Amino acid sequence: MSKALLKSGIVVSGFTFLSRILGLVRDIIVANLIGASVSADVFLFANRIPNFLRRLFAEGAFSQAFVPVLAEYRKNGNLTETQAFIAKISGTLGGLVSVVTLIGMIASPIIVMIFGTGWFLDYLHNGVNAIKFTQASFLLKITFPYLWFITFVALAGAILNTLGKFSVMAFSPVLLNVAIISCALGLSRYLDSPDTALAIGVFLGGLLQFLFQIPFLKKAGLLVKPEWAWHDKGVAKVRKLMLPALFGVSVTQINLLLDTVIASFLVTGSISWLYYSDRLIEFPLGLFGIAISTVILPTLSRHHVKNDQDSSYHFQHTMDWGVRMILLLGVPAMVSIGVLAQPMLLVLFMRGQFGLNDVEAASYSLWAFNCGLLSYMLIKILANGYYARQDTKTPVKIGIIAMVSNMLFNTLAIPFSYVGLAIASAMSATLNACLLYRGLVQKGIYRLSQTSLIFLGKILLSSAVMGSVLYYLTPKLSTWNVIPFSQRILWLAGLMILGGLIYTIVMLALGIRIQHLTAEKAQH
Repeated sequence: MSKALLKSGIVVSGFTFLSRILGLVRDIIVANLIGASVSADVFLFANRIPNFLRRLFAEGAFSQAFVPVLAEYRKNGNLTETQAFIAKISGTLGGLVSVVTLIGMIASPIIVMIFGTGWFLDYLHNGVNAIKFTQASFLLKITFPYLWFITFVALAGAILNTLGKFSVMAFSPVLLNVAIISCALGLSRYLDSPDTALAIGVFLGGLLQFLFQIPFLKKAGLLVKPEWAWHDKGVAKVRKLMLPALFGVSVTQINLLLDTVIASFLVTGSISWLYYSDRLIEFPLGLFGIAISTVILPTLSRHHVKNDQDSSYHFQHTMDWGVRMILLLGVPAMVSIGVLAQPMLLVLFMRGQFGLNDVEAASYSLWAFNCGLLSYMLIKILANGYYARQDTKTPVKIGIIAMVSNMLFNTLAIPFSYVGLAIASAMSATLNACLLYRGLVQKGIYRLSQTSLIFLGKILLSSAVMGSVLYYLTPKLSTWNVIPFSQRILWLAGLMILGGLIYTIVMLALGIRIQHLTAEKAQH
């Protein structure tokens, strides 16, 4: 079982790695094109709103509610019933998202007024940021259809993931990055404002991902005609599970939106600095956290559906495998980002409109976000322990506590400006992860095994050795700034490779072997 999970995890991580690399290339091009300017703040704002709703209607809450129910239909082995269920869920979800998308496009000024309050107040009083309000309202009309496309992409991906075809959904984001890069390089020169070209890239990226899924669904015999069925038994069950999960799984995104509202009152560049630092955090989060979460949810759901003693045993061990993988990859990632934050920002983004001051500013929020990286990853795994059991109420209660706490933590923006917002997000995520784990322990669903605790100790020691060597060998920012670009790349790549080698060597010296990466072997 765990060997198959490991293989699936490697496949998903491989395609996710390709996507994240292209995502970094995209961000490098965007930073060069618009830096941390007014255009950057406006485009990132217009891109964040539909992405937030994507987590609600698509990847997050929907997938967590849909996959366990689909597992029940597939358990019965009736293809006709499964096809009918997919037709009804796609028609119902698609109808709702179509309405939301149209409202979003028409009411874009109202949305900007709510989430970009600072810009709206400047617009009313002819302030310096008035242009941000009008341009953001325009760009939202272009980016909002992305929500419609990506909702069906997530639906198709959830279906294919349940069939064990993880690579299709993992590859899809590559198309989004290609579209944005192409528009940034080819279309921006023909438009008055480069942020408009980027918004068009988001639209085209959603369309390409949507079209890409269709042949694979058809091959699997699950490309069906959508049908509205609000009161259907299966749809009602997904709806019941999804509605509370809308809140629970999207706490991080809601927190980011609250950060956006506050950042609209801060100095120009705040949203951009938070974005670029968050993008570096998203790299290991997507590569490891989301990839591992994606492959274990269908397995956990199958074990829960069987509902016998043997399945309960495998459920706990699958959870433990997921947590162990997160610790194995997340802890050294945190240490590496902590040491190499400024060099990475400088090498990746410092060119064109993105200067040394922007590197320093973004590094402070990156350090703050990085404190919560392991928590962000663990949330993805621990929440699956509830969703696979069709328990969405508990994560919702925990999500409410985390979000309210984040609102209180956001007062750190008063003394620490945008960095305070990043600190608040990290603190909220850590609280969320701790409460999720405590709930699993109290319900007798999952407890970190003694083997994994020992494994964690070895990870911490290996990461500490790696971090110490990297810190000793990493030059100061002033030195990075004066060396040629080609040397910066080689130096940073060398440090990252060296860090990986040191971590691996120490782990091997401490007795860690490949069999420790499987759930069964780890228990012996």
